[in-house]
Amino acid sequence: MANTISMPHGVESDIESLGMTNGLTSVFIEVLSISGSMLAKTNREREMTIWLAQQDQSIVGIGTVGFDIDEMPWTVDTFDDEKDFMLRMIAHAIAEAGWEKLNYEPRKESVIYCLEQFRIMIQAFMKQHVNLSNYLEWSEIEEDDARPTIPPGYPKCAKHEVYLSCHGCILCNNGS
Repeated sequence: MANTISMPHGVESDIESLGMTNGLTSVFIEVLSISGSMLAKTNREREMTIWLAQQDQSIVGIGTVGFDIDEMPWTVDTFDDEKDFMLRMIAHAIAEAGWEKLNYEPRKESVIYCLEQFRIMIQAFMKQHVNLSNYLEWSEIEEDDARPTIPPGYPKCAKHEVYLSCHGCILCNNGS
């Protein structure tokens, strides 16, 4: 199995989907999670980072974390800020910020190529493509939920300083 990140169905685009092996997907998500955790200043930025960290194959299953760009928890009101944050997060990851937290040496050429392709997709994604039902579904927190999607207070891993998702630390889960 592998994972694919795609533009939303029905969006006119000549941008090809981004297909990655399972191993490359894990590295891709990990370096974005590190980058986002280093850059996030607002709750929305933290939430975007946590959403990416939830695409943790070691927990949810190998080959099951592909998504369409509109499945991310975008909002209409703060879309421009969210998009700007995502582009900064990608640029920071391309610059290899925080990669020393990984317990392995990634194949830089492959990861950077995927990050650059992802940047092209995010740049092409527009406010009119936002699917609000994805944000509402993702952000709903039940008061008695023992494992909320967004951990209260946006805690970070003490070891890796990345935001924790409902699955814990993506780097700890993958043995870093």
